Amino acid sequence: MVRRIIAKRRIREFWERHPESKVYLQTWYETVRHAKWKQPKDIQSFYATVSILKNSRVVFNIKGNKYRLVAKIQYEKQWLFIRFIGTHEEYDKIDANNI
Repeated sequence: MVRRIIAKRRIREFWERHPESKVYLQTWYETVRHAKWKQPKDIQSFYATVSILKNSRVVFNIKGNKYRLVAKIQYEKQWLFIRFIGTHEEYDKIDANNI
């Protein structure tokens, strides 16, 4: 089980600005909180559209790819750090491998 999701407040602040994302982000949060991922392929077997990047980064597509969430995962400790959440356009302007 993912023991800690760091920066839940960031998710909440995002859905306050984008209310249509709230249900999708709440579902993502609850799903991830109960996940038991030990390696990237475990995530891919659950989320078919996830992108695995370098530096332990993972990109989740939210609401049919309208939004993107970049997380850094420490598999040993089962911690997930939210590094970015934004629209697809905003995502295109960042370097997700190094954020």
